[in-house]
Amino acid sequence: MTLDFSKLDGLLPAVIQDHATGRVLMVGFMNDESFRLSVNTGFATFYSRSRNTIWMKGETSGHRLAIKDIATDCDSDTLLIQVDAVGPGVCHEGYASCFYRRWTDGDWQQSEPRVFEPTAVYGGQ
Repeated sequence: MTLDFSKLDGLLPAVIQDHATGRVLMVGFMNDESFRLSVNTGFATFYSRSRNTIWMKGETSGHRLAIKDIATDCDSDTLLIQVDAVGPGVCHEGYASCFYRRWTDGDWQQSEPRVFEPTAVYGGQ
């Protein structure tokens, strides 16, 4: 079996899940190269669609994603990667998860506090 990179311009969605809690932390995209780098280094590495480049999560912040398990769906075109998050948060906006908003009473509401100040980690964005 091989992964099917033929869809989405050679990219696979990668759902990143906390290994201990099961919480979804983020969704990124991987191409064949970033997948192989992830497997070889043990740290989640993605393909940035906006920058058209490979990037390892945490290369700027130090908040890396240590891979514990990798699974694929029945079509071999989506990844589920369980990780141990190294650092206070995964989201570049300073939250533990990129999914920090909830649909409540007809509007999106912030549902948790920031765990780090993004400008302290990334500088002026």
